[in-house]
Amino acid sequence: MFLGWGHDFRPSYREIAGVISNLKKRPILSAFTATATEIVKHDIIDLLHLENPFILTTGFNRENLSFSVEFPKSKKEFILNFLKNNKEDSGIIYCSTRKQVDSLFAELSHAKYAVSKYHGGMNEKARTKSQDDFTYDKTSIMVATNAFGMGIDKSNIRYVIHFNMPKDLESYYQEAGRGGRDGGNAKCILLFSRSDIITNKFLIEQSSESNHKVEYDKLNDMIDYCNTDKCLRKYILEYFGETPTFENCNNCSNCLSETETTNITLDAQKIFSCMKKMHERFGIGLVSEVLKGAKTAKIRNLHFDELSTYGIMKEYSKNTISDLIYFLITEGYIKTVGNQYPTLMLNKMSDDILFGKKEIFMKRKIEKEISPEKNLDYDEALFEILKSFRHDIASIHNLPPFVVFTDVSLKEMSTYYPITVDCMLKISGVGVNKLEKYGNIFLETIQRYVTENNIIIPEKIEKISETKTKPSKEDTAMISLELYKQGKSINEISKIRGFTRQTIESHLIKCYEMDLNFDITKDIQTEYETSILKAIDEFGIQKLKLLKENLPSQVSYLDIRYYIAKYRKNA
Repeated sequence: MFLGWGHDFRPSYREIAGVISNLKKRPILSAFTATATEIVKHDIIDLLHLENPFILTTGFNRENLSFSVEFPKSKKEFILNFLKNNKEDSGIIYCSTRKQVDSLFAELSHAKYAVSKYHGGMNEKARTKSQDDFTYDKTSIMVATNAFGMGIDKSNIRYVIHFNMPKDLESYYQEAGRGGRDGGNAKCILLFSRSDIITNKFLIEQSSESNHKVEYDKLNDMIDYCNTDKCLRKYILEYFGETPTFENCNNCSNCLSETETTNITLDAQKIFSCMKKMHERFGIGLVSEVLKGAKTAKIRNLHFDELSTYGIMKEYSKNTISDLIYFLITEGYIKTVGNQYPTLMLNKMSDDILFGKKEIFMKRKIEKEISPEKNLDYDEALFEILKSFRHDIASIHNLPPFVVFTDVSLKEMSTYYPITVDCMLKISGVGVNKLEKYGNIFLETIQRYVTENNIIIPEKIEKISETKTKPSKEDTAMISLELYKQGKSINEISKIRGFTRQTIESHLIKCYEMDLNFDITKDIQTEYETSILKAIDEFGIQKLKLLKENLPSQVSYLDIRYYIAKYRKNA
């Protein structure tokens, strides 16, 4: 049984264990999720009653995605300016409500963009049409709620914009991760405003399924992400339990922004002092209003207009004061207590600032700039010709164009001019199956183009397989096999492809099970065959960890997987 896990999105997943317990024979279970935090892993194990499960985490870092958090005065104006500069690209814009989807869709339609929309309030026929139009490149923009995306594998998405801040990083990273699945660069942009916090708190309170405290903790992590001045990629990876080897990724808005370091010790002291005089019983909104010197009935009734800290930051806007408070929360100088309406409290770190024992500095962004695309220097004329052939083939077979070949594949063809089968197989996303199905017309077109334009083939085509690190996911096992047959070791293939050794081993075992003609035994310790087969007979083939524990320490997981595959063939 295969499960794409997401019990927050599908609460009925919690009932699966009960269904399984009523079956005569318990099936083999596999549960998959794109964003497996430790909490989610334990949830899956507990809810499905798994015993000694085999857990595989492939890593969260996708270097082709650039991350950006923006604070625009007008989100719609930001979207229109962005689309004006990215007219040729395909992308998704996520909104938190159906009303916002309808409004933005109307705005973009009025501006003559080829746009679709998708949300749960539409009937099934309308949703299907919207999804097909986007998948088959009839429209280039999808405006949607988070109801859109499950099972969508459109590979040429060049940007994912979040019109609103999601309620947790799991949702954000899963949705942002729908960009750049062909290995090409994609922009992941989050448009942040304080009103998003209010909306998400409302959604949490309306939910009867969720643990509100857990959801509020996740929301606070999301807010911290939006307010941090540190590397965004590093923040995400650490959230999912990884330990990055870098401080700056040089591919997010924080790392690429020019910044100036400002001493905000005095501002922080004013904020801490005001909190103390308000007896640490109120939240960001009221503290900001007192510091600003707002003339509200609530402030007068509580006599906060009589405090010495009333209006001491009147030169700042309320939003600027709130931003400073969010920064101090993110950096651990202020503690928040409570869920829906958290109050602000001081701690040891804030006391050190308040009493002058240390200073605090904040990086202020001077100018934000998204990382420029690191595109290949490709032949645009050839690229357009190949795109035209791809469109025709896709129409004949009723397929989305990217299923034939992705944009990344076509750009590599237009860079390296592959005119032989061997050279074509070195292009990202071109495996044996794809070459047999669609390759001839592309080969003949490139050969004719090279001849007609007297093009000298660059020598770098021979090295392409050694330099590319993020090929398409399509035919991925076949690509690993081709490199293996060229004499590359498993470790070398892992380095070339940017996958773990375990993933490459899985590719090769899959190809072995398909009876493809290659010799994998050079990487198998055949002297342990008898021991491994005996263990398989005794413990079965479902639990690799159990087999590993009952075999000599020298036996690798690759050895076990190979003999399991061999056992299945002979069964």
